[in-house]
Amino acid sequence: MNAMPSLEDRADFENADKGFVGTASQPEIKDGSGRVVWDLDAYGFLDADCPGTANPSLWRQSQLTAKHGLYQVADGVYQVRGFDLSNISFIEADTGVIVVDPLLSVECAAAALALYREHRGDRPVTAVIYTHSHADHFGGVRGVVPEGARIPIIAPAGFLEHAVAENVYAGTAMNRRAIFMYGAMLPRDATGQIGAGLGPTTSTGTISLIEPNLSVTETGQEEVLDGVRIVFQLTPGTEAPAEMNFHIPGRRVLCMAENATHNLHNVLTLRGAVVRDPRVWAHYLTEAIEMFAADSDVLFASHHWPTWGTRELTGFLSQQRDLYAYIHDQTLRMLNQGYTGTEIAERIQMPPALERAWHTHGYYGSVSHNVKAVYQRYMGWFDGNPAHLWELPPEESAKKHVEFMGGARSIIPKARAAFEDGETRWAAQVLNYVVFADPSDTEARELLAQVYDALGHGSENGTWRNFYLQGAAELRGHKPTNALDTSSADVLMALSVEQVFDSLAIRVDGPRAWETRLTIDCNFTDLKDEVRLSLANGVLTQTRAHDGTAADLTLTMTKPQLLRLASTGDLGDVQADGDRQALATLFGLLDDPDRDFDIVTP
Repeated sequence: MNAMPSLEDRADFENADKGFVGTASQPEIKDGSGRVVWDLDAYGFLDADCPGTANPSLWRQSQLTAKHGLYQVADGVYQVRGFDLSNISFIEADTGVIVVDPLLSVECAAAALALYREHRGDRPVTAVIYTHSHADHFGGVRGVVPEGARIPIIAPAGFLEHAVAENVYAGTAMNRRAIFMYGAMLPRDATGQIGAGLGPTTSTGTISLIEPNLSVTETGQEEVLDGVRIVFQLTPGTEAPAEMNFHIPGRRVLCMAENATHNLHNVLTLRGAVVRDPRVWAHYLTEAIEMFAADSDVLFASHHWPTWGTRELTGFLSQQRDLYAYIHDQTLRMLNQGYTGTEIAERIQMPPALERAWHTHGYYGSVSHNVKAVYQRYMGWFDGNPAHLWELPPEESAKKHVEFMGGARSIIPKARAAFEDGETRWAAQVLNYVVFADPSDTEARELLAQVYDALGHGSENGTWRNFYLQGAAELRGHKPTNALDTSSADVLMALSVEQVFDSLAIRVDGPRAWETRLTIDCNFTDLKDEVRLSLANGVLTQTRAHDGTAADLTLTMTKPQLLRLASTGDLGDVQADGDRQALATLFGLLDDPDRDFDIVTP
């Protein structure tokens, strides 16, 4: 029995087009310097039939996510889709409009609001809702909220902590891998980037953040925003550490944030993040059905297109719930039989009823890497085999593999034959050894790039395709630079003092700092707070209680002065009493992160 849905099924296309009002007359969205940060016409090539360089299922999904413009979702509820990776939504209220999830970039959010106002009138923004803590759902907020405006900014409990921590602590590495995940630097054409499954790709404009001033702390909490009654459901630990769905009873409209979209999502995103919990994800989807489904006529989310009809949206949520629950439960069943994550990923079979639904397919997450993430969540990186307990690092291992296999000149012809026989996964594995053993081997690099091209062009998963194709580009000498900086001034300003000092602590070069001892007291006049920094044993510790001994240096400053100091190491107008060399010593022991580190080469 064929469990795949039919490519002749046009229901999603009808839903994606439903309610279309209009789109922007100017396709390019630019920043203040004239740099293009988004191009609405970039995916026009998708209007053609699927070529041999793309998976037909992913091509179909990319056609759907490339649609752009203003759409009516329900009475008084609109979305602008296709202006960024995510959607921005507008809920018309008594005196203005409530904005939901204002995209990643200020420029894209401003363009989306302008499009909305062009068709719906110049309504003021009277509230903003952040559904969760990922940057593509808050970064454009200053594009819709005027400077100094005093309006409610609503977010789930824990939003600010997770929003800034994710973008600062591991932000450099995540942003580097995000280039590969979203393919933002790849050419937009049938052989290159055709989408990311969740949306086209990420915009490259200005990221902002306005701190929330109203937190949702419990499920069932109700707020009336500009005359609109909204009921919230907290869903921590699902698609984001801090996330929430909400329901508008008076309009029978349900917003599922990013917890139920038209694809299988990530349990562990390929750019890197904390592993998510598919068990609680499934639980909260069940809770959403019980709380809201019967009283809803339409479901929308912050990606993709809506689902209309009570029966249809209930079925959609039920299948999404079963998707995450099945992956979780079957992975646990098999790991308790002794299988490893890699083995389970090869053995698991999804139920035919789920395979027949387009929205359960792995365009963004995948069954394969989600299974491995579930295994990692419960069992960690170690699979129990002692041979894997203390393996050689990649370069040393590669050199020994190549030597054992007879050298590169013996391996490359065999890898080429395997590639020609369709054994692309094996060809990629052995050629990776050759490249890591000798990155100057141009023949191996080009052959591995061809293998990655083939793997990318055949992938149903948009993020896998992008990783393969960006990897091929790096092998051919086209190393992308990081155009996106999620640690913007707004994000940095939202850091707590503790998080600022944490961001310094993770940069301390431990071995160089082993023998250094110093203490610095920091007195914050604006926060009425005092913190002592102590460096010992290569560890920078912060405490608010100490033994009363005198510090090497005492700094008196405000939080904005701290942020400037942390980014430059320059005291500037900070009051400094004591040994100023202590600060110079500390900053001399900090490593600078590498924004453009290699990924597919040593």
